[in-house]
Amino acid sequence: MSLADKIFIDMCQNILENGTSTEGEEVRPHWPDGAPAYTIKQFGVVNRYDLSKEFPILTLRKTALKSCTEEMLWIWQKKSNNVNELKTRIWDEWADETGSIGKAYGYQMGVKHQYKEGMFDQIDRVIYDLKNNPFSRRIMTNIYVHQDLHEMNLYPCAYSMTFNVTQKPGHDKLTLNAILNQRSQDILAANNWNVVQYAVLVHMLAQVCDMEVGELVHVIADAHIYDRHIPVIKELIKREPLPAPKFWLNPEIKDFYQFTRDDVHLEGYETHPQIKDIPIAI
Repeated sequence: MSLADKIFIDMCQNILENGTSTEGEEVRPHWPDGAPAYTIKQFGVVNRYDLSKEFPILTLRKTALKSCTEEMLWIWQKKSNNVNELKTRIWDEWADETGSIGKAYGYQMGVKHQYKEGMFDQIDRVIYDLKNNPFSRRIMTNIYVHQDLHEMNLYPCAYSMTFNVTQKPGHDKLTLNAILNQRSQDILAANNWNVVQYAVLVHMLAQVCDMEVGELVHVIADAHIYDRHIPVIKELIKREPLPAPKFWLNPEIKDFYQFTRDDVHLEGYETHPQIKDIPIAI
């Protein structure tokens, strides 16, 4: 049985049974028809995924691995803030007439900063430290830059990654672990999408830094299920989890900037039917 499915089911049941409702509050999100988008929410959800044992993709419904990977690379590799560079249209709602989402996400990843060793953007600094100072407790990224928030068309949801390297007894290679911090998450639309993206990222960084993958810890400050998603979630978590697939990453790639969406693949990925036309709060 897929452990990712069990984690997802337990999280959703906990939110539905023990969460608090925002109904009646003044809320920012709304549905395309203009109605307020209320949620059942839980504060401080923490999920742990051992990437050395399983790739954390849902079988309860399909998660599009290649599209997830493309979006992650758009931010982390291309360091782009223009939606015209994506095949998916998920970000279009927040783009201006040129396709820009402002000084958000990939833009922040591309900003260079001064360090003792020279000028680096956040991604290059992470890779530099993993290769040259792997046991540092300061290997992290942060794109929630307050001085630029007024020029962002949306504030970052998944805003910080902290990397931590350990040495497992009896293993020649070091182990790469990471914590993904997220201020807010739409559980139905985005939870497994983000988990898969950052699981792929950890696999990629581990490979180019000659490490093994370890744990991905996902911390969500405001984990919520939208009111119009509740019936869908209840149907979804009644499904029986299927076996987890095997993740393949092109072993020939040793430079992070050479990865593409075609360098990832799943073997034996069987899922329940997809849930289509999920309404998205904006």
